Amino acid sequence: MTDTRNSLWNTDVSPAYYSASNQKYLETIFEQYKLCVEMADRVSARRNLANTFFLSLNSGVVAVLVAAAGDGLAAASDWALLAGLVILLGQCAAWFVMVRSYRQLNAAKYRVIGAFEERLPAYAYSRAEWSALGEGRDWRKYLPLTHIEQWVPAIFSATYLMGFLAKVL
Repeated sequence: MTDTRNSLWNTDVSPAYYSASNQKYLETIFEQYKLCVEMADRVSARRNLANTFFLSLNSGVVAVLVAAAGDGLAAASDWALLAGLVILLGQCAAWFVMVRSYRQLNAAKYRVIGAFEERLPAYAYSRAEWSALGEGRDWRKYLPLTHIEQWVPAIFSATYLMGFLAKVL
């Protein structure tokens, strides 16, 4: 948090920069804070869209493989299935990296929000909400969604690998 705090505040701009009163300065801080919170929410929405995209893409590739197999996957060429497997595993790897990237981006955004809250009357996001959720330590109280999201591509990959190996062996 110290690094975020040090890199967030512009030392050349102080309350005196705005006027004799702190009102304009505090209003500006609050507006920037609201923008940061909104952007964190937008990142979460984009992450959900990315999950939907990859889920649809995986479903589409599986549907194409099944349709191309004609008489069923048992009759399909091992090479065709291997090509499909490589495509699906590549998609799952990209999906995993994207979920991880969104998680890292949001973590940074919430550190910045916490630094902003140091200049506001309440620590709504950075301390109060996180504390109310048990800081994600007890899964019965709160299980961070990104922890679950990162398993989905891995589970899909394992399923694809097991299906391919069952067909080939």
